[in-house]
Amino acid sequence: MQSILTIFTLLIIASCHQTPALTENEKATIIVEVKQTLDNYYSDIKEDGLTAEFKYLDHSSDFFWVPPGYTSAISYDSVSTVLKQNAPLFSLVDNSFDSLRIIPLSIDLATYTGRLRSVMTDTSHKTISFSLLETGVLIKRNDGWKLLHGQTCMLNK
Repeated sequence: MQSILTIFTLLIIASCHQTPALTENEKATIIVEVKQTLDNYYSDIKEDGLTAEFKYLDHSSDFFWVPPGYTSAISYDSVSTVLKQNAPLFSLVDNSFDSLRIIPLSIDLATYTGRLRSVMTDTSHKTISFSLLETGVLIKRNDGWKLLHGQTCMLNK
């Protein structure tokens, strides 16, 4: 009976154990790192096109995204297919945040929400502009912060 009580007590203690709260310094560092990642992400897309996104997407089975116009999430493989099909159609994709809020959740997870402007120029030089709302979760991997999941939706002008 004593060993059962000990195991039960250890289980309760272990289940109540929480990750230590982030310090203000840790939060500030995470915000800077995530903002820089998102800035680099959009800069690379502008410079190299839609396939530049691959560098910033988490390749794990936990990845999913809900793109504009979709009603459910799609996997990494589906996002990859969409990017590869659409990349040759655009000569320029210029995304920029009008507003951005980053919330560190832990030392290796952060959420962001932002309103962004997307200007896309196709290969016939026709330009279209969108206002978008994007929310996402980034995870810190050995090679930097990666987009783990999220959603992007179009806003009415």
